[in-house]
Amino acid sequence: MAQIWAQVAATYFEVPEVHCYSGGTEETALFPKVAETLVEQGFKVFKIAAGTNPVYAIKYSANAAPMIGFSKSYDHPFNPTSNFVAILTCSQADGGCPFIAGADLRVPITYEDPKTSDGTPQQAQVYAQISLEIATEMFYVFSQIGR
Repeated sequence: MAQIWAQVAATYFEVPEVHCYSGGTEETALFPKVAETLVEQGFKVFKIAAGTNPVYAIKYSANAAPMIGFSKSYDHPFNPTSNFVAILTCSQADGGCPFIAGADLRVPITYEDPKTSDGTPQQAQVYAQISLEIATEMFYVFSQIGR
């Protein structure tokens, strides 16, 4: 979610040459509730490759280039290898990723993982709340450097 909201905020505040990527400490699969939450918040989400780790195209407007989303480790070849800022968002990632090769800067902006609500009646509410929290903070960050 942070990849998506950061890219939207960078575009909105006209911060040029920002390309957002994501990666975790392990490769799993995008949890379906993440895609559902983004759809509920106005994004168009298209599955463009199936399998155990599906690949998604995510659009925030009709004319925007789609963002590519899938589960991968932070050192996956899809991600940049140098000249980037690593924003660590998972509450466990800051301690679990003490060194990220190639990062010019490492900044923890952590969020409680919404998966703690998986299988509970509050799941949809928690995912929506965390998504909006991430959106609010990404918009604040990019408002300070854009326009």
